Amino acid sequence: MATGTPAPDTIDIGIDADIATLTFNRPDKRNAINDALVDALDEFFSNPPKGINAVILTGSGGHFCAGLDLAEHEQRDPIDNVFHSRNWHAVMDRIEFSGLPVVSVLRGAVIGGGLEIATATHVRIADPTVRFQLPEGRRGIFVGGGATVRVGNIIGADRMREMMLTGRSYGADEGIALGLSHYSVSAEEALPLAHKLARKIADNAPFSNYLMIQALPRINNMSQGDGLFTESLAAAMSQTTDGAKEGLRAFLEKREPKFR
Repeated sequence: MATGTPAPDTIDIGIDADIATLTFNRPDKRNAINDALVDALDEFFSNPPKGINAVILTGSGGHFCAGLDLAEHEQRDPIDNVFHSRNWHAVMDRIEFSGLPVVSVLRGAVIGGGLEIATATHVRIADPTVRFQLPEGRRGIFVGGGATVRVGNIIGADRMREMMLTGRSYGADEGIALGLSHYSVSAEEALPLAHKLARKIADNAPFSNYLMIQALPRINNMSQGDGLFTESLAAAMSQTTDGAKEGLRAFLEKREPKFR
């Protein structure tokens, strides 16, 4: 669990109505990950401010996140390394499954652990400066923050293995083709698009958002029969909510729904 409050030199938090913007704030390190930054993410997603319905995640200084801060990397014995990695897994799970939709703005370095964070978010916007990379082979290490599952599920184990073996990096257009990002826009358009999409998502029926975030990745890991049965349960639950009733009324009355 996170301890204390988010360190001011790791993440800035801004709130505009029901949308929170989290900005990694280690520009001199290309927003590389240290334990304080992981704790700050844990702190926010474990106990987000009340009334928040969507989150934007981005980085300062022209970069999203350059991965593990090797200058602050501690030598640990194998057991401590396992627990350190498992803590990263828990925090990435909180980003993905807290129930809050997360839109990430990806620019500059999205490397190693930065790519692990990015692929825990739900909508990813890349600008032309982005560089997706898994350079662990050149560092003599292995991914430990969930990339084997999240990145592997997106691009496949074969391509991920090639990325790690060669240190190959991908740009914005290649990232779109691979699924590492969902949008590729100019640097000036990236943050405004994030706000537009976060607003659109925050205006959805809250329980529908929750089901999409919680159910889809789990169904993807089930057998076909189990997945289809889970889909039926999720559909039945959503269709009996006040949100579904309002959505139907709005459609029939030819107006925008008002879920809150």
